[in-house]
Formats: sequence, C-alpha cells, structure tokens
Amino acid sequence: MAGAAPATAFGQAVIGPPGSGKTTYCLGMSEFLRSLGRRVAVVNLDPANEGLPYECAVDVGELVGLGDVMDALCLGPNGGLLYCMEYLEANLDWLRGKLDSLRGYYFLFDCPGQVELCTHHGALRSIFSQMAQWDLRLTAVHLVDSHYCTDPAKFISVLCTSLATMLHIELPHVNLLSKMDLIEHYGKLAFNLDYYTEVLDLSYLLDHLASDPFFRHYRQLNEKLVQLIEDYSLVSFIPLNIQDKESIQRVLQAVDKANGYCFGVQEQRSLEAMMSAAMGADFHFSSYPCSLASQPQPGGGDMGLRSGQMYPCK
Repeated sequence: MAGAAPATAFGQAVIGPPGSGKTTYCLGMSEFLRSLGRRVAVVNLDPANEGLPYECAVDVGELVGLGDVMDALCLGPNGGLLYCMEYLEANLDWLRGKLDSLRGYYFLFDCPGQVELCTHHGALRSIFSQMAQWDLRLTAVHLVDSHYCTDPAKFISVLCTSLATMLHIELPHVNLLSKMDLIEHYGKLAFNLDYYTEVLDLSYLLDHLASDPFFRHYRQLNEKLVQLIEDYSLVSFIPLNIQDKESIQRVLQAVDKANGYCFGVQEQRSLEAMMSAAMGADFHFSSYPCSLASQPQPGGGDMGLRSGQMYPCK
C-alpha cells in the first residue's frame, strides 16, 4: 500500500459464477473473521450488486453504475459489466485511495459473477495484478454451486471453468463447493463426496456419460477434456456450508496458507474458545509459533484439524 500503510496487507478475491453464493460468503466470512478479532473491510467490486447484506467499506457503484453504462452506451447487462470493469481498471487511483484509507484491515473483495472476467477477459486480472504491486496479498476464492456434482456433464464443465480461471487469474487459489447444506436436495450423488472434492479418476464420469444417448456421440471430446484436467492436476475443492463455523474455519485455513497470513496470538485464543464451544470440549492449538512453521510438523505441516489440534501454517 502507498505512503505510511503497512508493508503487506492480506485479503480474498471472491469469484465465481452468478448464484454461487459470493455475497453470502462475504457476509459469513466477514462475521467469522471479526469474531476472531480481525479488522475486516468488505469491498464490493460488482456494480450490479444491489441491496448488499454486509457493511460495505468500498463500493464500486460510487465510481461507475451498471444502469448508467447500459443507458448511455446502449449495452446489455453483460457488455455493460465488462465496460464497468474496464472503467475501474482505467481508474485504479480511485480504488487505491479507498484502500489506503483502510490501513490495517483484512480485505474481502466481492467480485462480479461474469464468467468471462475470470476465464479470458483481462480487466479483473489486471486489477488483481496491480493490487499485488501495492503489496496486497490476495487469495482467489472460487465458489461453485455443489449441485453441479449431481450431473457428470456439468461437473466436467465446472472443472474446465475452474482450471481456466486458475490459469487466467494468476493468484493463489482455493476452489469451494458452496451450498453443501443443500446438496441432499439436489439428488443422489453417483460417487461419495471425496471423489468430487479430490477430483479422482474422471474415467468413471465418462462411463456415466456413455449411458446417455446424447453424450455418447461426444465421448472422444469428453475424453480429451478429462485428459486435459488430469494432465494439469490442479483442481480440487473444499466443501463449504456457510452456516457451519467449522466448515468456514477449514476454508480460512486453506486461504491463510495460500496467501501467507498467519494467526496472531489473540486470534489463536479466540478461535480456540470458539471451536471449544462448538465441539463441546476443550480445543487446543499446538504450541508451534508461525516462526517455527518451517520445521517438520505432525500431519505433514498442514494447517488442518487433526486429532483435536490445529497446526500452524507453513
């Protein structure tokens, strides 16, 4: 950040298709982080977002409005949203001024749901790249609705979109399967949940697609898509139920590990108290400080919940 701002700030860029739960995630995550003692600033980068449920520290609607763009340039909602992002990209001094006034805060960026912005359009990637120049370390948190797991063809499409997003955005990346509390209402899964979160042998999905007369004609295409996904071997998911604190905690561990954020002492105590209340038993961290995180740790040094202990990040 500029001027007298701290050397490094941290945050999350919350991305994903429309309806995947980005705004709800920002609300739930901001409340969870505040309960840990972090100072949180939620930044709305979606000019189409109206009636925000969270307290918005910075709103791109103050700079450019989607409705005004659509009326002035005779654009539809998709083209108007792309123009808004290009306008923000051209006026990043406005955004930097807003962020500089929030020194010491942890940022949550609620981003537009336009898929093109994350797969091939350059505006959002350029904005994130510029934030990195301001020493703002972001993790891209990519939300995908868990109902796609119930349809093999849709799940392969989601994997392709997630992979394209990871390669295009060029940020540390965490993929989430959102709305896990509703997945039982979407229908029975063909495989257990680990198959979808760990993206295991996708040939089994091809066998399911082969039973459909429509997709049978596209087997070779689907095989090539699956081969591409497995060759990169980058995509995996963390299941998220935004109503469940333990689920949010697991996501936060992965995010903090990705962008390099480490818990402070007071934050550790707050999380211990919260998890002890949730589990109905005493919950303790290991005694390793983050400065010793490079040493070998139980469970491979992963900052995960194992046997009632949470191990600090690497």
